[in-house]
Amino acid sequence: MSLAELTRNSFQCGVSPQQWLGLCKLLVQQHHVGVDFSTAISNTILELYRLYPADPTLREYLQLALSDGLLSNAVFVSTFIRAARDPELQNGSTLDMLCRLALNTHYISGSVSVLSKVQDALALLRIAHSLPPSNFHQLIVSASELAILLLSCVTDMSQLTAAQAMIYLGDANDVLQSLRLSQELRQVLEGFVLSLSLLMGDDAKAVRDAQMLHAMQLTMGKNDVHGVNGETDTVTCGLLLQSLVACRTCDFGAGSDLEAVAVMTGTLRWTSWAPNVFCTQLLVAALTCVAQSSAKDDHEPSFSLWRAFVVGRLPRLLFALEKSLEAHGTTEADWRAAMHAALLSLSQRSDLLAQCDAVARQGKGPDSSQDNNTTSLIREFIQQLLAVGIIEYAFAVSIDPMMVNDPRTRLESEAFDHGCSIETYLDSKLTLDSDPEDTSLLLEKIHQEPGSHYYLAAVVQKRFTSHSTSLDLEHLSHLTRTLYHHDFALDILSLHLKISNLICNALEIISEYDCETVGDPQTAVSHLGDIVLFAEMVLAKFRISSPIIKDGKMYRTELLRCTSRVYQLDELSLEHKSAFATWYKAIFDSNSEGIDDALLRTTKPQILLQISATLFSQAALARHESRLDNDTLQTGMSYFLGPLLRWTLVGVIHAMLFEIGQRALIAPLHLAIVQTILCSPHCPIVVRRLCSPSCLRLLSSRRIQAFPQSPVLDISVIRATCFQTLGVNKDPSCKALEDHQISPATRWMDFPKQEIHEALALARRHKAPRIDVTRCLSATSPSTFLKLLWSELSVASSLGEMETCRRLATFVLAMPRQLSSAPPLLPIFMYNVLPYLITTIDQQQATEKGMNTQLLVTIISSALTAALHIEWAVQTVCEEQRFVLGQPSAAIARRLAADLRAQKHGSSTSATILQRLGSSPAFVTNFPVFVM
Repeated sequence: MSLAELTRNSFQCGVSPQQWLGLCKLLVQQHHVGVDFSTAISNTILELYRLYPADPTLREYLQLALSDGLLSNAVFVSTFIRAARDPELQNGSTLDMLCRLALNTHYISGSVSVLSKVQDALALLRIAHSLPPSNFHQLIVSASELAILLLSCVTDMSQLTAAQAMIYLGDANDVLQSLRLSQELRQVLEGFVLSLSLLMGDDAKAVRDAQMLHAMQLTMGKNDVHGVNGETDTVTCGLLLQSLVACRTCDFGAGSDLEAVAVMTGTLRWTSWAPNVFCTQLLVAALTCVAQSSAKDDHEPSFSLWRAFVVGRLPRLLFALEKSLEAHGTTEADWRAAMHAALLSLSQRSDLLAQCDAVARQGKGPDSSQDNNTTSLIREFIQQLLAVGIIEYAFAVSIDPMMVNDPRTRLESEAFDHGCSIETYLDSKLTLDSDPEDTSLLLEKIHQEPGSHYYLAAVVQKRFTSHSTSLDLEHLSHLTRTLYHHDFALDILSLHLKISNLICNALEIISEYDCETVGDPQTAVSHLGDIVLFAEMVLAKFRISSPIIKDGKMYRTELLRCTSRVYQLDELSLEHKSAFATWYKAIFDSNSEGIDDALLRTTKPQILLQISATLFSQAALARHESRLDNDTLQTGMSYFLGPLLRWTLVGVIHAMLFEIGQRALIAPLHLAIVQTILCSPHCPIVVRRLCSPSCLRLLSSRRIQAFPQSPVLDISVIRATCFQTLGVNKDPSCKALEDHQISPATRWMDFPKQEIHEALALARRHKAPRIDVTRCLSATSPSTFLKLLWSELSVASSLGEMETCRRLATFVLAMPRQLSSAPPLLPIFMYNVLPYLITTIDQQQATEKGMNTQLLVTIISSALTAALHIEWAVQTVCEEQRFVLGQPSAAIARRLAADLRAQKHGSSTSATILQRLGSSPAFVTNFPVFVM
């Protein structure tokens, strides 16, 4: 009988640990079992753990064997951490128990063979982080302590070759980059990789530089397969700034302080530009965005918005970037010198500055050329850089001598006259007692002075949070009403704070508020209605549809986005059904006495919001079937045009429009209801703004044009109201909108291709390109979009635009986005699209094959490197471990290397990609897994 059979039979027959130990010793003495008996015992017990997870008797078997010396701790640790790779053994409690055993026995060794155990220990760390956390064990802590103990035993690495050292180095790098480690383990592991790099000598200088990544200094060397990263590029920074503004309400937009700085930091590291070059490119790109913006405010990339960002927001982001870089070695003097050099370079771009000022004059009208009080954009920008402390006063005057005599802005002068700061002054003016006209004038002043935008955002955030916490609906209603009546105020907020956090506060109030104990429920519901309209306006304006996460809690926006849903009565819950019956009788019953306080107290506003569309749908059906007379219907609608219920109208109008689109001529009464509500002087302007686009799209349909005119229905009146609301100068009698001559569905499906074409065209004209990836992904699947992107980039690269293609592809693949709105594209490209592209390229002719292979190598290298720097920046700036691109770049690189090696014998393209990536010192520095 072998030791393995003895151990297995003893455990299954219930033999005590002491008896088992005695039997094992007897067997060893009698049969002269070889020196590997320790391995046999350890492996057998580990096999039993697969069948009996965390069994205490097996633990006693091990503990006795270890304490007696029958089983050496060195053998146990070696076999255990190797066996831990088996999925059948990956039970949290089991692994934690085995780790503690090894630690308690205190493993000590100084031999080189320890290195193989270190690799297994790092693998155990990955497993520990991948298993679900539990209150019944501390596997991550135990695995970390074991790794520290093993690493501390590595004292002599002189027998290692450089190739072996690089393998160990890659494994350690992967753990440092992808796992959240304790400070003690991180320090020990960083010392380990530093020792490995020193061992490798002068031939591995690039690898030593890579270790500085974890000392907060990523490699900054020039790229090879990455591309040239020329210092005359505005594409990279143009894409960055366009993304910050277009996605300003998302996690990595301009409204997010730390995340925006992290993206800027990652871009700086990836480009490997010196600070002065980066600042120059960023400022040139910023003014390029301003110069190519629209003079009118009815477009998203308007001059007003870009001026607010460049003058009001960018200086503060640059200041935060400076502080972030100072924490990792860049001194304040270095950064100021870089900013001074950038501004000197910018001051020489008279053509660009003139274009910016020309757009500003166009936005102010034909008489603006005679306005001598107009301040140039560059002067405003320098003033704000000076205000936040990025540049020195003497330098600012040397750039623009007129700044010596430049007076304070109007708001600064007013605040100075009142003896207070701008923030305190604004706080005192935006009160409940303020006259609406005075408030509008104040907001217009703020609009014209971007330097004050930050203070407005600070006041609003403070007020909103305070009033939400105290449920002060009166003050919160006044604040939200002021904001949704001034569209530019929302843009200002979106640039300086996470406006989605305000929506979370609003959603919490709307979903939980009731009037059961309120003294005046009608006033309370009216106040709540302003909060509803504000939230609906923000969600629509900034296209926020995904759930919002704030402080670990998820807030779903369906409460406000799905108010147009019409329910069948049997779909309603008992509470909703009861509320529907009561409200229908109160509103659309000629014998009803109307809406009283008791009805408002017994119905939560959230329920009323959800059933309003169904109330109108049933009323329209009843009127069509002559069960409801026209006077009663009109009376019912009049309730919704008053302050009490008008906050429900957005869902009502959209529901009517949807039913018209479904039924067309069968639902003429619905269109009359839309006209009555939308064209009423009592309809809130915010409701018209939210509903007019959908209404105009519907009215452009040929089926709707067939509706007969009647005394109660005039389509041209509806169209004229919508045009007036949106500020569109069109003839309301036109039968269809010119921009609907092409099918909307066709135009929507073509959007991704058009977006890519426009981005390439802007880059060719040395403009700042933009591409709305999230919107592209709403029109097509990620894989289809990436294949389309590749086909367009392949054509462009054949025309000599390889660098533009690299930068555009890197932006699409490596720029972090709101994960709830768009899936991470880098893993999808590497795992799903790349194999398809390799197969396609394998079948191409030599010339085309060589060009596309080079483009593919460039994109892979650049995207992975950018992803690595973005990950590092997020980890260090935001101080949290987040896989913002779906997976760690090291994990993606490891799988890519394995896939390419598996395919290299059957695919020449795979072999070429693997060879070129492996021969790039800069790339291998960051991804040692590609070492050839």
